[in-house]
Amino acid sequence: MGTLQHIQHQISALNDLIKINNDRIAGYQKAIEGIEDFSLKTVFEGYADQSKGYVNQLNDYILLLGGSPADGTTLAGKFYHAWIDVKSAFSKKDSLSILSDCEYGEDVAKGSYRKALDDKELIWEDEKVVNLLTNHLNGLKMAHDAIKALRDSTALKEKQEA
Repeated sequence: MGTLQHIQHQISALNDLIKINNDRIAGYQKAIEGIEDFSLKTVFEGYADQSKGYVNQLNDYILLLGGSPADGTTLAGKFYHAWIDVKSAFSKKDSLSILSDCEYGEDVAKGSYRKALDDKELIWEDEKVVNLLTNHLNGLKMAHDAIKALRDSTALKEKQEA
C-alpha cells in the first residue's frame, strides 16, 4: 500500500469513528427525549458531550492528514434509530429499555474503536493518534460500564417493586 493510499485508509477509518460518535450523540439525544428521570438525562447529556469532544479531536486529526471530516451518521445507526422510534411508538418509554438501548450503542462504539485499532492494514505510525483512539476507547469502556451498572440497578429495583 502506497503512502497516499495509507493516509486515505487512515482518513476513512477516522471518518467511520466520527460517524459512530455521531450515532452515539443521536442515540443519547433520543434517550434524553424519551426519559423523564432528570439524573439519567444528565448522564446522557454528559455522554453526548463526550462524543462531541471525540468528534472534534478526530476532525482535527483528519484535517492534519489533509482529509475532509465526515459529518453524518452510519447507515446502521440510521436503521437502529428508526427502529428505536418505531419501538418507542408502541411501547412504554421506561428507563430499563432506554438504558438497554444505550448499552447496546456503547457496545457498537467500543467495537468500532477496537476494530480501527486492531486493523492490520492500518499501521498507525503516529503515536498521538494511537493514544487518542486508546483514550477514546477507554472513555467508551467506562461509559459502557456505567450504563450497564445503571441498567442492572434499574432492573433490580423494578424486580423488587414487582
